[in-house]
Amino acid sequence: MAHTQQNTDNLKNLNLPLERDGFMRNLIRELSGLLEDMVGLEETSGFISVVGQHIGTEINQLYRQEMNISKLNREQVSEVLTDLKRRINGSFVVEEQDDSKIVLVNKDCPFAEKVKGRTSLCMMTSNVFGVITADNLGYAKVELQETIARGDPGCRVVIHLNSDSKEAQAATGRDYYETE
Repeated sequence: MAHTQQNTDNLKNLNLPLERDGFMRNLIRELSGLLEDMVGLEETSGFISVVGQHIGTEINQLYRQEMNISKLNREQVSEVLTDLKRRINGSFVVEEQDDSKIVLVNKDCPFAEKVKGRTSLCMMTSNVFGVITADNLGYAKVELQETIARGDPGCRVVIHLNSDSKEAQAATGRDYYETE
């Protein structure tokens, strides 16, 4: 028994890079990689999009409930998007915004280094941003111009707010519409 206790005490003193947050990021990276290998990038992105849509709806409801308002305006949407990423260890900031778009940039992904090479995980950001924006402002087209997952030094996300604008029509991205 003493020998087992000594081994347990020795294990507690090991300097291992194991903790819940890192473990979960690694789990998600491996899961997305396995899906990408088995069903392809497009299908994996689709699965992650569905998860992102559900999470976006939930987060949107949480913020609106806590803020005691039924709809966010554009400035509030920008603040919510940056705040939620801050809360999960992202560092998105608003680079610019006007009535036609919100541009967000980031140097720190919530998935940290585990996002590299896993572009399907970017669908989480696209869907969460798209759902929150569209459900409050009526429409969003999320364009992932730069992503850490693709090897860029940071992320640059443009959220187009008007489906009729030439810029939105020319953009490569996903369209989101109000669901409420």
